[in-house]
This record gives sequence, C-alpha cells and structure tokens, in this order.
Amino acid sequence: MFVNLHVHSEYSLLDGACRIKDMVSRAKEMGQTALAVTDHGNMFAAVDFYNECKAQGIKPIIGCEVYVARRTRFDKDFGLDSHPYHLILLCKNEKGYKNLIKMVSLSYTEGFYSKPRVDLELLREHSEGLVCLSGCIAGEVPRYIAEGDFEKAKQTALLYNDIFGAGNYYIEVQNHSTPEDAKILPALYRLSAQTNIPLAATNDAHYVRREDARVQKVLLAIQTNTTLADRLNIAFPNDEFYLKSEEEMLPLFRGRPDAVANTAKIAEMCSFEMEFGKLKLPRFDLSEKQKQIGADNETFFRNMCHMGLKKRYDNITPEIKERLEYELDVVVRMGYTDYYLIVWDFIAYAKSKDIPVGPGRGSGAGSLAAYCIGITDIDPIRYNLLFERFLNPERVSMPDFDIDFCYERRQEVIDYVVRKYGADHVAQIVTFGTMLARGAVRDVGRAMGLAYPQVDAVAKLIPNELHMTIEKALEANGELRAMCRNDPQVAELIETAKKVEGFPRHASTHAAGVVITRDTVDSYVPLAKNDESVVTQFTMTTLEELGLLKMDFLGLRNLTVIADAERMIRREEPDFSMEKLPDDDPAVYEMISRGDSSGVFQLESGGMRQMLTQLRPQSIEDLTAAISLYRPGPMDSIPQYCRNKQNPGEVRYKTPLLEPILGVTYGCIVYQEQVMQICRELAGYSYGQADLVRRAMSKKKADVMEKERGHFIVGCAQNGISEAVADSIFDEMSSFAAYAFNKSHAACYAVVAYQTAYLKRHHPREYMAALMTSVLDNTAKLMEYIEECSRLEIPVLPPDINRSDMVFTVTPEGIRFGLLAIKNMGRSVIEEILKEREANGVFTDFVAFCRRTAAGGLNRRGVESLIKCGALDALGSNRREMLENYSSLAEAIAEEDKYLSGGQLSLFGEGGATADYRLSPCEEFSHSELLAYEKEVTGMYLSGHPMGQYAELYDRYQAVRIGRLQSAETNAPYDNAWVEILGILADKKMRTTKRGDILAMLTVEDMTGSMEVMAFSRTYTEVSQKLVIGQPYFFRGRVSLREEDDTKLILDTVYTIEERRNAPPVRQQQAGPPREKQAPRRTEPPPAAAAAARPAGGRLLIRVAQTKGEQWEKLRLLFSIFEGEIPLLVREAETGRLLKAGGEYNTDANPVLVDELRRVLGEENVALLPPEAAKALPEQA
Repeated sequence: MFVNLHVHSEYSLLDGACRIKDMVSRAKEMGQTALAVTDHGNMFAAVDFYNECKAQGIKPIIGCEVYVARRTRFDKDFGLDSHPYHLILLCKNEKGYKNLIKMVSLSYTEGFYSKPRVDLELLREHSEGLVCLSGCIAGEVPRYIAEGDFEKAKQTALLYNDIFGAGNYYIEVQNHSTPEDAKILPALYRLSAQTNIPLAATNDAHYVRREDARVQKVLLAIQTNTTLADRLNIAFPNDEFYLKSEEEMLPLFRGRPDAVANTAKIAEMCSFEMEFGKLKLPRFDLSEKQKQIGADNETFFRNMCHMGLKKRYDNITPEIKERLEYELDVVVRMGYTDYYLIVWDFIAYAKSKDIPVGPGRGSGAGSLAAYCIGITDIDPIRYNLLFERFLNPERVSMPDFDIDFCYERRQEVIDYVVRKYGADHVAQIVTFGTMLARGAVRDVGRAMGLAYPQVDAVAKLIPNELHMTIEKALEANGELRAMCRNDPQVAELIETAKKVEGFPRHASTHAAGVVITRDTVDSYVPLAKNDESVVTQFTMTTLEELGLLKMDFLGLRNLTVIADAERMIRREEPDFSMEKLPDDDPAVYEMISRGDSSGVFQLESGGMRQMLTQLRPQSIEDLTAAISLYRPGPMDSIPQYCRNKQNPGEVRYKTPLLEPILGVTYGCIVYQEQVMQICRELAGYSYGQADLVRRAMSKKKADVMEKERGHFIVGCAQNGISEAVADSIFDEMSSFAAYAFNKSHAACYAVVAYQTAYLKRHHPREYMAALMTSVLDNTAKLMEYIEECSRLEIPVLPPDINRSDMVFTVTPEGIRFGLLAIKNMGRSVIEEILKEREANGVFTDFVAFCRRTAAGGLNRRGVESLIKCGALDALGSNRREMLENYSSLAEAIAEEDKYLSGGQLSLFGEGGATADYRLSPCEEFSHSELLAYEKEVTGMYLSGHPMGQYAELYDRYQAVRIGRLQSAETNAPYDNAWVEILGILADKKMRTTKRGDILAMLTVEDMTGSMEVMAFSRTYTEVSQKLVIGQPYFFRGRVSLREEDDTKLILDTVYTIEERRNAPPVRQQQAGPPREKQAPRRTEPPPAAAAAARPAGGRLLIRVAQTKGEQWEKLRLLFSIFEGEIPLLVREAETGRLLKAGGEYNTDANPVLVDELRRVLGEENVALLPPEAAKALPEQA
C-alpha cells in the first residue's frame, strides 16, 4: 500500500495547484486510505484538509514542509542564509501537532528571512510526536549528496535520526525522472543501508493529475510576475509532480518496495484527532477592587448584572427579574461567564477613555445581562429582543459579540486588550485574497504573455458582481461565448482561468478580527506574520470551530461622526449629551418621513428615502422594520407593510396567536426572531429547537424543513390550529426565513440612525461638518454632502489658508472647507501650517507664506494644490501669478536657507534672498480654467459650476434639474415620465447584460446633483459619436423610479447645446414633468406600492408578430434590464402558439417596463395575469 506523504495544496500559495477537495477525492479514487498535506512553511490548509478527509473517509495526516535555516533562525545574512533546506514533518499525535504549530509559528515570528525558517534548536526542542522525512532535492541530506559530500550527508542523517529517534526519521526518496533524482537516488539507498535509517518513497505532488502540470506553471508565472515563455529556475522540468498511485510508484523504485510500503507504515503511526466544539475561553482575572463586588467571577458577574438592572430600570417587574435570572443561569451553565466579563472589560475601558462605542451589533443586543452591565445600550425588553437568538442551551456554535467602535480610535481598544492579556495571548486573524473571475482572467492573461488590450477586453465582459464566476459569465454573455468560439487564444485563456479561479492568491489580515486565548496563541493554532502583524494561520470560521474566542473590533464611521458633532455642539451648548436625546422627537420623524435623510446612517440611499415617504416612521420600532425590510427578498413585503401600517384595522391574522408576535410589524413576518416565536408559541418548540428551524429555513435545507413541517403541524394542533392553517403559516415562514433579518442587529442600527437624524434635524451645521470630515477620502460622497448643505441653505465656504482648519469646521458664516480635503496635503504638513499660523499670526502674502512654511514639509505639489483650489486667494495675488512664480520663489528660498544654515551672511543682504521678492504680474486664468483646477485638486467645483453659464436654458427648454429627480420629496410626479435633463457627462461605463447585450451607464451632473442615464445598445450607437466626457448635453428619456435604487433615466436621445439652441423655445409650463413629453399613462400606484400591483405567482403575457426580428431584439433588451421572478408568456400572432419563455426572460414587471411594452406592442398586447388566471395556462407550450 502506498500513501502520498509529500503534497502541496492550494495553500502553498501560487505554487501548489492541488485543490483540497480534489486531492482527497483523487486519493480515495486510487484506493489510498490516508493522505498528507505538507505545504511550504505553513499550515493554512490543516483544518479544511482534515475536515475534507474525514468527510470522504480518508485518514488525514497533518504536516508541513518546513524551511531549515543553514545556521540559526536568527542569522539573516543575504549571502549565507538566503537558501534554507527543506524538511518534511508529519504529526503522529496531539503532542506532535502542538510541537509542529509551535515551530511553524516561531519560523515566522523569529526566523522569517525571505521564508519562514526553523533551526536545529527548535527541532531538538520540539521533535516529540513527529515523523521526519529528509526532504526533496532541496533537503539538506540530498543537497550534500548532490554536492558530492556523502560523509556530510551521512552525518546529517544520523543527526536527524538522533533528534527524532529511531523509527521516526526516514530518508525520503523521489524519482520524477529527472537527472537530479537519478544522480542522488543510488546514494540515498546506500546511505539507508549504512545507517539503518529506513526509506520512504514520495512524489513531490504540486498538482492532482498529470494534465494539471500547466496550471501549476501558470501559478508560478503569476507568483514571479513572468510568463510561461520565460525559463524559471524554480519551475519543474516535466509533468511528473502529481499525486501518484501505488501502481505508478512501484516501478519507479524497483528493488525497493520497502520504500513504498513504509509510507503506509508511517500513515499508521499518524493518528492525530482534532478537537472541535470544546470551548477554550481565556480567563478573566478579577482585580482586588472588583473582588469587593464578587469574590469569584460568577458572583461578580451576577452582582454586576443586578446592580446594572437597578440603574437601567426604574420599575423592575417580576418578568424582568425572571428574564435576567434565566439568562444568568444559561450563561453560567454554558461556561460563558468569562466571555461576558472579557467583553464588558474592554468596552468599559473604551468608555472610560471617551472612545465612542456603538449601542450594540448583532444578536448579542438581545441579552438583558449584556444591557445591564453596559456591553450594549439598547433595551431588549422594550424592543422585544430575544436572548435565545444569541444564546440558548441547544446552540452548538459559539455566540458572538461584535462591537462597533469609533473608526479612528478602534486600535486603542485592541492595544488595551494586548496589554491586559499579553501580546502572546492575542493575535489578529488571517484572511485570504482569492483569484476571482475577472482577476483570474487578468492574471492568467499576463502569465500567457497576451497583449493587455486583448486580456482587458475579455475581462470586461465578465460582470464585476458579487459571486460572479467565469462559468456564470459564459452562460450569461453571448459575446464572451463567441470570442471563445472564434479565438483559440481566448478559449485557452478562459479555460485556464477557470482552473485557477478561486485559488487563494495571498494571505492578508482580517480588518476587525482578533483572537484572545487562555494559553499562548501558538499553543492552539499556528501563527504567521503579515507585514508587522502577527496573525493566526487559520481563518475566523476555523477558529470558532476550534472553540477559540474571536472578537470583531469593528470601526463604524458614524460613531466618529456623532462624537465629532457632539463635541462641536458642546462649544455652544455645554450640557448637550447624546445620552439625553429623546427618542420620540416628532420633528425628526417628520424629516425622515419626507425622505429628507441624505447623510443619515442606513437611511440615505435613494430607494430607502423613497420607501420612508410611504412608511412614514414614527418610532425606533418603525426604523428597525425599515432597515430590515429594505433588502432583496423582504423588499417585496414593503407595500403590504405600508398598507397595514396606515390601515391597522384591516390587518388579519391566520390565528389569534399570531397577533402578539406580528402585531408590532402589522401582520408581516420581518424578523428571524418572529420565526422563532411562531415556532415556540404556536407549535410548542423550545427556543433551541426554534432556532434550529430558523437556521434550516435560512439555509434552505429542504430535507430538514419538510421533517419539521410535520412536527410544526402536530404542535399547532395541540393549540387548536387546523392543519391547513398550520401548513399555510409554515409555508409563509419558509418563504421568508431565508431573507428575514436579525431584529437585535436592526434595532441597534435603528438607534444610531435616529441619533444621526436627530443631529441633522436640530444641529445641521455641526452634523454636516462632522459628516463631511468623515468622507474626506471619498470625493463623490463629499460632493453629495456639499450639495445637501446647499439644499439646507448652509453655506460651505471655500478653503482659506488663514481660516480653514484640518477638517470641516462650523463658523458663524457656515461650514469652512478643511485643508485635509485638498489633494497632496498630508495631515502632518497641515499640522505644521496650523502651528505656524497659531504661533506667528495669519499669512499676509504669498512670499511670506512660502518662507514661513518652507521648513514644514510642504512640497511643490502641496503648494500648487493650495493655489489651484483657491486656499491662497486672500494673499494678494491671483492664482496664475502664484503658480507661474512659485518655481523661482522656491529656488530663492532654498538658496537663502542654504546660506543661513551654514552660518553665512546671505549674498542678498540682511533681509535675505526673498525680502524684496516680487511676483511677476499675470492675467488670471479664465473662469473655466479656474473651475477645472478646483476640480483637479478637490474633486469638485468650489467657486462656481460649469453648468452655471447655461442656467437660462433650464427654463427655456423645461429641463428638469437632477436634484428634483433624485429627491424623494419631489420625484414622485416624474415616475415613468418623459423628461429632459441638462448636465455635464461626467463618466461613461460599459456593461454587458445577462444576455450579452451592451448597456452604457452614463453619469450626468448638474448643479443640483448627479444621476445615471442608461443607454441601450441601439440608442448608444446612435449618439455615441457626439458624447465627450466633460461636455454638457441635453439628455432626453424616460424616468425610472425604483424603490430599491436611485432614480435613473432610460435614454432616448442626446442633443448638444448648439443643437438645442437652434431649436425653437418651449412654451413656459408649470413645474413638473412636461405634459407633452409624457407618454400616455395609466393611473399607477406609488412606486413602492407598485410591487403590490405585480401579480405574485402570476405571469406577464405579451402578443408579438413573431419571436425574431428587430422588434423581438428590442424586447430582449428590455427584459435583460428588468430581471425578476415573474415568468413571461408569449403569444405568437402568426401561429397562434402560446410559448413559455426561458427563465432568463423572467422579469419584475416594473411599471416602466410594462409601459414601454405597451408603447412598443400596443396596450391590447400586454397583460399582467393574476395567479388564478396563470394557473389555467399550460406550464409548457
């Protein structure tokens, strides 16, 4: 029997091409009963490999091909230490596993020098429980033999045999049919005979099958940034480096069957079992002061909860007391007391240092105990949040407190945790960047040496969407399929890219994850280093499986915004506190209900604002529902929710038992917790059982759900609910549970949303200043918020070197632009400028400014940016004068500094080289040039707008301002209307629809905002020649107002300014959509209610002359844009046949689509069929 003991998985990054699932499957297919993983220097794959082997009935052998330093792991001389030896280590048992992870960890944290390296000291100290193989041709023993030093090889083999013990060290022999292997193989046989050290035959497997050799070469080319045509020293000379069978191995080692048989013997020696699910929480040690509250952790925790309960509630009811005691019992019984205390401790630290902390996040907000001790700040009793969604006795996986901190000070909390528990007990967590579809095509294209334009053209045909794969792109995109058919190079590119797609490309550090351990981290998991960060080699989900405590220290920008705004407000109102805000302010809810929520956390997207105008929230509970509903899936329930909220008397429940559960959401299932409550109250489930059902439904486990259906119906019968009603309720739960939201999480974010809305409503200047500061690195958002300030009649004053601060600040005149928003201006440089201004007064002229800031790190690009944006306009010179004189002025200042630093008198006299410097006068730039410079260095126009010169054309031609189309307060009348907008073409992107058709997405800006204009293939072809980015145009089209997205314009045609000016003026009309430009319209429900008018379970029926030709192609384009779930039926007028279109024609029956179909086909040829009518039609025809 043969076992592969030298195998490199995909986690030998950009070298190993063995996907874990495939390599295990192949070993099983060859009849092998065990398999090892031995990646280069790391153990990234260990747990995934172990689980896959167990799943397929193969014994997993955990190992690593370590790098052994030539001297010690601390020696790092380029000439002597750049080429470490290779050595295979395999785990026999738990002791061996612990020793291996210890060595691998230290190879990174202490021994890393181009590679992670161990040394003889570590091998001696941690050899117990390990089997050692002498290594491939890069091993120390084979290298000495290759160099002709047999004696040194023999001494080394005996040394390792002594370190690991007889029977645990093997001389590894390989035969890949290479000259190198042929040269050393006989010597290795002789070495074994002379030392009595047994042989072990391996194949250095880097790919699963022989035909995968090219894929591995591609990975190497990607790793080394070379092409397949380049000769690489590290590339394999042939295609023999794959997983081999016993039948293939025996002929390679004729006369030495023992070498092959010993691999099975080694496999028998290796019997390490990983432990999953057992908690390994760190200890929380009480201080002496804390011991006065409770002598031990449990007592302290209980007493802290009871003390907190009295602080949180004026009226402690028996129900609240009972809830707390129940939670305490579950927490203590399940062993999570220290978990709560650890989280409480670092949150208490953050609050003591005035580091903003979120009110909660995720299901942990459902815990009353967490609320009592200050982990969360949202009342789970008031908002009816379930503890069991977070923790219940039947829950298998570990609960998870995710905490939001101010994103600027999050690191301070992590540093505290490191200090408290010790740097060796805390580590960040690895994450892997993978080769996604587009990236794989680009990487492979480079490796194949293809021209960039060719590769780029192929890559851009793959939609840049979440979960997109090359296979999905091929199915959806006819142009991509055609390219593969017609161009062999493209076909090869795509096929190769498919083979590397999904491979891990590099290791990086998780943005928020931290693991805290009882003993040192490297006694549980191997460590690595990413830059200077020490990280676990296992991902976050794997750490949870192993029972370790991982925490998410998340940075939430809005907490920083709230804290900054609060700080500014206190300058005028010292007693102002966010903790004292009322949560029922009518003015705040009135503002939200108008859709005036731009800049409000979670509520600012166009679609959300549109929904809020119908929902008209009046409480935190309503905001919680809004956040939960505004997502794919639940979005379909928005019209019903809004109707029921406005008409609560019309809400009907299938059984009275549902009213206490669904009353708060007006009869609609919105939350995961409601699914659990229904199971519990109607069918008698325990909360643990209910949570299991909720999980099965959310993951669409059909077998589990059908099994539970029977249990649910039986349980409901005990409460007098008929089988038909129970079956109907279960169906409703099943259809919604996959999309239902965690109420605890939504409630936490609803609180933050309300707080930001309150600040915007009552302290708009301070809030908008803080908000704009938070998006300094996002020009598009900054523009959006500056436009919002304009709408709120808050002047945003341009940058001024004598008045601006680092960030946006509130002044009596408005909000002053921050210097940090200017490109090429770093924080440290600005600090120096502000210090100089504070110490020596304002800057009076350009020459003085340059002299006073010369030593502060302000370079040429920074000065030019300040000039171009107008920040130096107050210094007495125009922008052109400053720009054109700066070079000579800077040289004069540098010359002056040179003499002064040398202690010499200046050649220019006592006043210095710049004392009498005068700028050469120049005529100022044109207005358009000034605006262009402002846009260049700030991303926006500051002293005007290019569209300002065309202001009179808006009224003359009835062009609608974009701000009106985007605002939820004003856009309702424009839904489906024909309008013209006038704006600058700011950007142009090409997309390919699901059916492979071209769609141009044009970004158009005017002085009030920006919007996307969608141009279908034919329309775009007609107008593309005249479109130049940066130029103004009239865009005519139909408005598409969709509740889940910002308003868009579906383009009909484009006019240049000149073309429009030559046209006769349009008669002045009242504000609103131009009547003569609107297509005949039916009376439609409001946008969000439109979904309710769509025939859930019904069909869309159209009648066409034939299913080919020009008209059909236009229809295909329409269906490709309005994708959805409603099937399409087509009646062919010529044949009378009724056809059911394929799934790719399913639509959402959006009113814009239906109107366009009726315009193209005629009113009588388009029908929306209700479910009952649809059932009468054949499924297939």
